[in-house]
Amino acid sequence: MDTIVEELVVRQHTPEQEAILDFAATSKRNGMVQAYAGTGKTTILEEIGIAAAPELFPIDDATEGKTIQYLVFGAKNAKEAVERMPACMDCRTINSLGHRAFSKSQGARLTVDKDKVHKIFRQMIAEEKGRGEIERMWSIFSEVTQGVAMAKSVGYVPEGKYPMAKRLCAVGAFHNLLDEVPEDDTADYIDAVLIKSIRQAYNGLIDFNDQVYMPALFGGTFERYPLTLVDEYQDLSPVNHALLERCIKGRLIGVGDRYQNIYGFRGAKAAGMDDAVVQYDMEVLPLSVSFRCPSAVVQHVRWHVPKFQWHKEGGSVTLATKLKAEGIVDDTTIICRNNAPLLACAFRLLSSGRAVSVVGVDIGPKLIAIMRKFGPDTLTREQVYTSIDNWLESKLERESKTAPDMAECMRVFAAMGKELGQALIYAEDIFKRQGPITLTTGHKSKGLEYDNVIHIDPHLVRANSTGRPASDQDRNLDYVISTRSKNLLTEVASEQIEW
Repeated sequence: MDTIVEELVVRQHTPEQEAILDFAATSKRNGMVQAYAGTGKTTILEEIGIAAAPELFPIDDATEGKTIQYLVFGAKNAKEAVERMPACMDCRTINSLGHRAFSKSQGARLTVDKDKVHKIFRQMIAEEKGRGEIERMWSIFSEVTQGVAMAKSVGYVPEGKYPMAKRLCAVGAFHNLLDEVPEDDTADYIDAVLIKSIRQAYNGLIDFNDQVYMPALFGGTFERYPLTLVDEYQDLSPVNHALLERCIKGRLIGVGDRYQNIYGFRGAKAAGMDDAVVQYDMEVLPLSVSFRCPSAVVQHVRWHVPKFQWHKEGGSVTLATKLKAEGIVDDTTIICRNNAPLLACAFRLLSSGRAVSVVGVDIGPKLIAIMRKFGPDTLTREQVYTSIDNWLESKLERESKTAPDMAECMRVFAAMGKELGQALIYAEDIFKRQGPITLTTGHKSKGLEYDNVIHIDPHLVRANSTGRPASDQDRNLDYVISTRSKNLLTEVASEQIEW
């Protein structure tokens, strides 16, 4: 008997888990498991694969003896699944699924270059003759390459090109999804780079986004499986959903948490789980008992998830009006919606002789690159502040969604030095630090868990003083941040921390 099967024999299940496994074993319907934070959704998917009795399903020769397709997001998750799943399960990432399907449809081996889009635009810049236009192209380099990435996530194809492609997003809707509405020339460059990228994909050169974009919108050759299991269903982008439509030939069971849909900014489809339930006529099965979050934490988020339950009593939730800095002990994780409050807190902790780790090194180089363009290192602090204000004003004119937080981050850096050069030194240093106190954004904390969590500036994910209601994404993020805690959760405004 396989080890995992032996584990199933002795493992105690909740009534909800029993109902899900009974559904997998006895029903032929499609199903969606609504699994709240810390309820063991990945584990239940693994057990579903056993309970579904693969010997009852016919085997397609093309699947090489595999009768269940198990799709996950990350390569690490796929590797772990391969190591513990029975031989009948074909465990792979959604990207791997798409890569195989597109490769088979082209009858050729594909080459993956993660920098493909950057190289395309660099080549276009190299071929440009006008000095002014070259400078302009470099100034929008990040905007163009990020725009192409978003296009491949939401299913945008330039109008008038590739009429046989399955278009999921019109040009106007696509532009509104970007961080800022692109100017006409920027939009033209996004289209031009995307068209070149599609052409290169047909010639066998793809990037990671193409692995899903090309087979989902342009077609691929998919194997047939009697059963497909999909993890993290709430994070699927429109292109991910389109890929599943092409590959699902048998029964489908998904697992996810609709309240953890927080990646809209990078293309995750809003209400994607709810739409799938209708599209595939799924039976919805609850998985509501958290084994991570104690009763205090679960009760704290029932305003958003009223059916949430707990397995263990205890824990603590403190809504602090004051918090002494010495109360921030080692092994604490500080979480916030925005980066700027985290950076300010990190510098305060360093000044107090504490060691910190700031998660989010990806934003550091971007902020530093913007600040270097303000002028020479000898710019005074006041001149740097003025440059930040001017930069923010120009971004807000184009309705940038992230510019306010980025500007606040740069102001934090500017406050650390009398001149721009000093500020940049602090900015470069902070992201290299390693220490027992971790600072991270809510988005980066998803999927992780910590014993002691401090949520600073919770108002950023809630209604503000003007009465503006929080968005669905922020309400979900509030829930995600709170449910990272396995024991202690403290909420406090950053200005109420006594240094």
